Amino acid sequence: MNPIIIAEQPSKSLSEALSSLTFSSLFILTDENTQEYCFPLIKDVLPESYFHFTFPAGEKHKNLETCAEIWTEMTEAGLDRKALVLNLGGGVLGDMGGFCASIYKRGIRFINLPTTLLSQVDASVGGKLGVDFEGLKNHLGVFNEPELVLICPQFLNTLPSNELRSGFAEIIKHGLIRDKEYFENLDFQNWKENDWKSLISHSVEIKKSVVQEDPKEAGLRKILNFGHTIGHALETHFLDGSNHLLHGEAIAAGMICEAWLSVEKCQMSSADLEQITQNLLEVYGKIRLNKSDFEPVLNLCLQDKKNEGKEILFSLLEKIGSCTFNVPVNKSEIAAALTYYQNL
Repeated sequence: MNPIIIAEQPSKSLSEALSSLTFSSLFILTDENTQEYCFPLIKDVLPESYFHFTFPAGEKHKNLETCAEIWTEMTEAGLDRKALVLNLGGGVLGDMGGFCASIYKRGIRFINLPTTLLSQVDASVGGKLGVDFEGLKNHLGVFNEPELVLICPQFLNTLPSNELRSGFAEIIKHGLIRDKEYFENLDFQNWKENDWKSLISHSVEIKKSVVQEDPKEAGLRKILNFGHTIGHALETHFLDGSNHLLHGEAIAAGMICEAWLSVEKCQMSSADLEQITQNLLEVYGKIRLNKSDFEPVLNLCLQDKKNEGKEILFSLLEKIGSCTFNVPVNKSEIAAALTYYQNL
């Protein structure tokens, strides 16, 4: 795994990083939000000459159509195989920018500057890249490591509250799957008061330790998907409606549902379920879920990448701080988990 640096000043750290790398040209990728709020924080340390492309923000633009625009810009800029791509943005931008760099001319190097809490603790670590396809989240993608990940907590000051809260869900997940003490020391009641720099550092270490043991998700790395089978299905289902969910909001609901399944399938205690449910509801509240939503959500679970054949495979908790994987769950059990959530 290539270096992950947590730094105070994005401009100073980026300047040092760029001076340590040799590249023929620099291609900077931003979305509308990071162009406005984050790009000014690094602009002064960029080389005199670089290429820059900005696309609309949001998960709905994480698709092959946007990739085609990026590849067209790269081609028209004349990028060769020694070019370097700088992805300045959250999970959508890092996933898609890294994917585009990995495909262009069979792969050029890229570095990630994650600007959201979600991307700093999760998406930027582990080399998973990709885009959504035919309404299926991250359906097309590759594993490829950036040259460098530069994490600057200062970027969090540019985030609206709901984006910060979205990233907090992945921090919660890290505690649930790997570190009970970490989970129990999180501040749920006053969640905005958490020490984000400390939590970022600890979460990155948790994810790194899992990924280094299983880089291509053959086994253990699947535990990082706790809450994501149902969570991704909810996120995709509500993507275009008035109930649009941020990633972490959907994953929070998914973790409650999958914690209920953990009691049913892995003998997790009901006390752990109650603690998880109450903590997550305190931060995220409850999304409105109707019976008519169940069938499309169930069908989306059938497309989860962990599945094998016709089996829907979940990563579930044995207890807070310990997670197992490849647990078969059928559609009626998933519907029962959604019912549990609906009735809270």
